[in-house]
Amino acid sequence: MTDDRGAAGDIKPPPPPPRRSPVLTALMVLTGIILLLPGLCSLFFMSMGGSSGFREFAGLWVFCFAVSAGGVALLYAASR
Repeated sequence: MTDDRGAAGDIKPPPPPPRRSPVLTALMVLTGIILLLPGLCSLFFMSMGGSSGFREFAGLWVFCFAVSAGGVALLYAASR
């Protein structure tokens, strides 16, 4: 069994977590913003079309909102 105590019996602090690359963070933010666009377009066309065309495009809208939810999750992960 390993012991995390130093010579004086003090407990060593855990090592700091590895830093994420700023390039990776910027890429995640850019990709997240791009993934938000289908949901925004769906909201726009839903508001313009009213309830008359809801049945024909319901599956497409659900798919676009799912893609946008992935974009929100990616933006959340990039901000952490």
